[in-house]
Amino acid sequence: MLYIALLLPGSSVAAEKNEGFSFKKLLMPGEVITGHAEFEQTCAKCHDTSRDTSQTQLCLDCHEELATEVKKTLGFHGRLSKTQKKSCTMCHTEHIGRKGDIVNLDADSFDHGQTDFELAEKHRTVLCTSCHHLGEKYREASDQCHTCHETIDRHQGILGEACQDCHSPKGWSHHTYDHDKTEFPLRGKHRQVQCNACHPDEKYRTTPTTCISCHALSDVHSGANGEQCGKCHNTSDWEKISFEHDRDTDFKLRGSHTKLTCRACHKQSAFKQKPGSECVDCHQNDDEHYGKNGRECESCHGNTRWTKLTFDHDRDTDFRLVGKHAKIQCESCHRDGLKRKDEQLSMICGDCHKADDVHRNSLGRQCQDCHNADGWRDRVQFSHDYTTFPLVGMHAVTSCGSCHASQVFSNAPKNCVDCHREEDSHEGALGTDCVGCHNPNDWLLWLFDHDRQTDFPLDGGHIELSCNDCHSRPSATASVKQSSACVACHLSDDVHNRRFGRDCGRCHITESFGKVRMR
Repeated sequence: MLYIALLLPGSSVAAEKNEGFSFKKLLMPGEVITGHAEFEQTCAKCHDTSRDTSQTQLCLDCHEELATEVKKTLGFHGRLSKTQKKSCTMCHTEHIGRKGDIVNLDADSFDHGQTDFELAEKHRTVLCTSCHHLGEKYREASDQCHTCHETIDRHQGILGEACQDCHSPKGWSHHTYDHDKTEFPLRGKHRQVQCNACHPDEKYRTTPTTCISCHALSDVHSGANGEQCGKCHNTSDWEKISFEHDRDTDFKLRGSHTKLTCRACHKQSAFKQKPGSECVDCHQNDDEHYGKNGRECESCHGNTRWTKLTFDHDRDTDFRLVGKHAKIQCESCHRDGLKRKDEQLSMICGDCHKADDVHRNSLGRQCQDCHNADGWRDRVQFSHDYTTFPLVGMHAVTSCGSCHASQVFSNAPKNCVDCHREEDSHEGALGTDCVGCHNPNDWLLWLFDHDRQTDFPLDGGHIELSCNDCHSRPSATASVKQSSACVACHLSDDVHNRRFGRDCGRCHITESFGKVRMR
């Protein structure tokens, strides 16, 4: 029996010598493919009976190229292992005969997007065998354009092998090259120009980028304006000038300047020599001030016409013209012509109106403290309260000339007696300090408290006395010095003929000399 023979010692060796028959081959489900035939007798190459190593790992140990792709997640197997953890046996079976197909590739349904080279546009219509040649493994197909399209490279390799930098899978005529990423972006009509118009003989690296290199024959200036054509012209049309004087220069064209031709200011053939930017550089012959008002014509004149002044004294200076100032000529103040900005005309009234000062500079140079620009005598305003002599009472309604006989107001006296000496009914007996008793409202409205304001209180018979009864002699000073001794006033009343001294108050009382103090 065959079973018995297999169990007998040495029977396997005898069987192996019998027409290639072996015990291992007897256990195989079938022959392996031709590619694996050399390992057919070495089961351990693909099967680990100890189960320490997975079937997939044994496959990758042998297929090192696939192992590298799986590790780096590249190629079909690398991408597949990244998304799906599958063992090799799930897709590939063995022992199906020498001519068995263990790849099981369905070209019609295979998704090329799972590889490193996704098919797009015209690549979708290409036969698999166009890239995957017979006798080669699928993964050995090159993903470089030049490998397949070398024979139709019209650039003859001058531009290198990276065809995808310019072309796309849509077709060779569909260019993807972005010229704007170069040092010479394509603008305007340059986009419509054929490549070989600027790159003859497939020369790309040394192509000049200056306008004059291609357009020298189109230069109507014959080189007189230099080689920087782009400063005035644009890529849309030579006839359409893109140069903007306002944007590209420091001299903005306004008013009549916008209607001038270039030659009106740029006398030279080329524009390199810029004309002066000051008005007087061009309009010196138009200056009716003959230079005495300086070179900054724009300070007063506009660029529409000379006769239209744009200078606004109220806006452009610190001295607003109001009243009569608004009607006078510039030369009335600017006698030596308009000064430069750093030579400002004085704004102090006294500097211009020194000859008009009737006060002869006694009140200073700030005329505006009292007068206004409408006229010297029009609505004169002055607050006497800010002086050392505020006007109150009758003083507030008194005319200025009553105290200020001359126009030199600082000479006006400040003491009451200086103005009211003739009205002093005391004839100087009470000194010159009238305000001690009287107030500015009226001479008769006076108030003096002898008891509080002096050292001699009035009582008894003294109460009914008038001031002149005691103060009978004129005083040369403001203060009043009057003796408080009884004898100073009552010497003629002393019946004792001064035998009892000067202090009458020791015996007599102020009510009456006839009444004596009782002791």
